[in-house]
Amino acid sequence: MSEAEAALSPKVLLDEAGVADVIEQMAAQIAPLIDDDWICICLLTGGLWFAADLTRALSRKGCNPLFDALWIASYGDARRSRGEVDVLAGLQRDLKGRSVLLLDDVFDSGLSLRASIKIIEQAGAKVVKSAVFARKPWPEPRGVQPDFVGWEAPARFLVGYGMDDQGRYRGLPGVAAID
Repeated sequence: MSEAEAALSPKVLLDEAGVADVIEQMAAQIAPLIDDDWICICLLTGGLWFAADLTRALSRKGCNPLFDALWIASYGDARRSRGEVDVLAGLQRDLKGRSVLLLDDVFDSGLSLRASIKIIEQAGAKVVKSAVFARKPWPEPRGVQPDFVGWEAPARFLVGYGMDDQGRYRGLPGVAAID
């Protein structure tokens, strides 16, 4: 392996057991606040791993909300957001008068979360709460903050547990950094 390849090898920051602990703590915090009439909406593609694990953890606590997904993109295969969000596939459920828990993998610039909340509110949801697995520090105010945060991540390029580098490393069971 060359020095350049070694420098880009993922360095584990949170292992699989650490991820599981974060999920269980989040489920314990969220379950008493929602019920089976809520709709969990996963932001695809990155939020899929988190949404699957969190909804299973909620179920173990007796909470079985409905499920939907919103497929949006602002990064594409780049390491930086393009500054705009494309909706690749919309919601399937009617949200009029419903309570929603929006689920995403990482809160970085806040662009995806802000755009998704707007879409959900425009669809008629009466309550929108958000949960993110990881929150990265950001140098400027983001205008929106998630209601639930599992892990305060460092300001590094994260991969694993749904997060990717040009489509790679999403399936890592923990979270790693590529710097």
